[in-house]
Amino acid sequence: MMSMSQNAFSVSMGGSARPVESPAGAWRTLPLDGHFDLVYEDATGVWSNRSLSARELKLGPGRTLLGGIDGRRGGYRGFRVDRIRRLTDAATGERIETGILDRLLKRAEAQRRADALRIRRRTRARDPGAKPTL
Repeated sequence: MMSMSQNAFSVSMGGSARPVESPAGAWRTLPLDGHFDLVYEDATGVWSNRSLSARELKLGPGRTLLGGIDGRRGGYRGFRVDRIRRLTDAATGERIETGILDRLLKRAEAQRRADALRIRRRTRARDPGAKPTL
């Protein structure tokens, strides 16, 4: 069982950089950074505009949440991705109305790869004689 401080991509201090396997039915958390403007439909069907400083994408049984700091409420909130009607990337102005989950997953994976590359480069800079790992 994973502790509260672990997620699907937790790494032990001495271990490899491989994701921790999640049991079937468990939630997985993917780190995701970015600022988004959302048009969100709540459980009662009321639409609202939200500004979110994203922190993570949580994938669970039957639903996916986009979590981060809600600019309107000033605290952490999770928004069900299936209720996001429009997502606008504040940095690029890109506006997405369909395939929102696919775009968020693609972005999380791209950020994970960029972080892994940055870490490998930093490690090689500290120890130029180290052999690259596969």
